[in-house]
Amino acid sequence: MRKKKFRHIYGPVSSWRLGSSLGVDPVYRGKQKVCSFDCIYCQIGRTHVLTGKRKIYIPTAKITREIASLPPVKIDYITFSGAGEPTLAENLGEIIKKIRKIRKEKIAVITNSSLMDKKDVRKDLSLADFVIAKLDAHFKELFKEIARSAKTIRFDKIIKGLKKFSSTYKKKLALQIMFIKANKDYAEEIADLAARIAPDEIQINTPLRPSDIKALSKKEIQKIKKQFAARCGKKINIISVYDAKKKKVKSLSGRATLKRRGKV
Repeated sequence: MRKKKFRHIYGPVSSWRLGSSLGVDPVYRGKQKVCSFDCIYCQIGRTHVLTGKRKIYIPTAKITREIASLPPVKIDYITFSGAGEPTLAENLGEIIKKIRKIRKEKIAVITNSSLMDKKDVRKDLSLADFVIAKLDAHFKELFKEIARSAKTIRFDKIIKGLKKFSSTYKKKLALQIMFIKANKDYAEEIADLAARIAPDEIQINTPLRPSDIKALSKKEIQKIKKQFAARCGKKINIISVYDAKKKKVKSLSGRATLKRRGKV
């Protein structure tokens, strides 16, 4: 049977953090990657539109129409992610509310944390069941080296926003940390900052999908995981990409759509 051509949703894909995950991309409009970061390790490639400004990229109705047209499929999470930063979508909260009316699965948002200082972004994220927020550095210079962010993005505001969100969010918050050569020697300092943000979970990652930056070995990641465990206590669950077991998942979308997650 021929696969339906979805433009704004993709998968389901097998996620080491979310099980069977149906992706929703609220900012991707063709061949342009829209993001507030241009991370050196990004597995999707360079950012074409580097911006920190929120606006409506894809009308809510176009996304919900695709969600509503799904054939019977088992999904653990409907996940806002894709080829860019989902919180740049000004209608993110509206899309989440509309999806809840037509699907029963839990909703996750994977964010680079760049707009966490904005009250409207925190309000939109509070509608999700699971928020996975990036934290790859503990000081401004390292942040700039890795993230290569839009000019309007400030590291100190990101940290303040993460702390504020963590203190008020009632559901599950995880910090995802991508460890590479540039930040691996700062694991203890990043762990101390992560502990002060106080998420429910910390996800230790390294770029296993194709990337310009080499992944750290399993041994290196296990060492980092132990450093985090020593500093974050038993209240915070700590997992790593090397420990995870992936589900077998059959995708409904074609190769072109799946490419927005960095691998087919």
